[in-house]
Amino acid sequence: MKLKIYQIDAFTDKLFSGNPAAVCPLEEWLPENILQNIAAENNLAETAFYVKHNGEFDIKWFTPTTEVSLCGHATLASAWVIFNYTKYDKDKIIFQSKSGELTVKKENGLLTLNFPAGHIEKIQTPQIIIEALNITPIETYRSQASHMIILNSQNEVEQLKPDFQTILKLDSEGLIVTAKGDRSDFVSRCFFPKMGIDEDPVTGSAHTTMTSYWAPKLGKNELTAIQLSKRRGELKCKFLDDRVEISGKAKTYLIGEIEVGGKHEYSL
Repeated sequence: MKLKIYQIDAFTDKLFSGNPAAVCPLEEWLPENILQNIAAENNLAETAFYVKHNGEFDIKWFTPTTEVSLCGHATLASAWVIFNYTKYDKDKIIFQSKSGELTVKKENGLLTLNFPAGHIEKIQTPQIIIEALNITPIETYRSQASHMIILNSQNEVEQLKPDFQTILKLDSEGLIVTAKGDRSDFVSRCFFPKMGIDEDPVTGSAHTTMTSYWAPKLGKNELTAIQLSKRRGELKCKFLDDRVEISGKAKTYLIGEIEVGGKHEYSL
């Protein structure tokens, strides 16, 4: 069996920046172990798989080690593939996922994701976070999936040298670090060693949580964001109470073909 594969740099308009995601369109779902093996072989933060169904698209995302329930950059990458490399002729894509219905619109040169807002609860800072980052946050929050901390400045976020082995001890998927930006409304870095990603280049799903925090904090519903990873990503976010819109661009890096389907591959 030969499968088409695309590698897309998401949340950027330049190659070798943003967050790379692999996208594999499927005619029908393959066994989960083969999907996981493909993601591990790709060794990117996420590989997205989608199947067209009744005019919509079922979508799944895998890191090199596990399936995840929500991924922004790989959804944007999947939409980029559908809009640019298939005969899809509408300006809006509907994805069905483990996190419910997700949409992507094509407008004004951007792709805009519509995701559920991330709900957060303020908590006392776990000692593990202080030890992992060698810094005491202003505030700490917990979302359904991750911990999120607030720091004083963009410089503090940039200078962090996290201990990933200590972050692994958190009882969540990972750690989001954010602060007000110098040239954007807010900045961030995201660490998910438990998911096989020490530092994620650009984390679309984390911006649902950060937008839910920064919109009321800054008194505005439309915000600009920069994720301060080495590859760097730029996003526009809009707070809609129970939903968040996240807009960005994408760039195609690779179009290829992979070959799977032998008995030995399914038995891995």
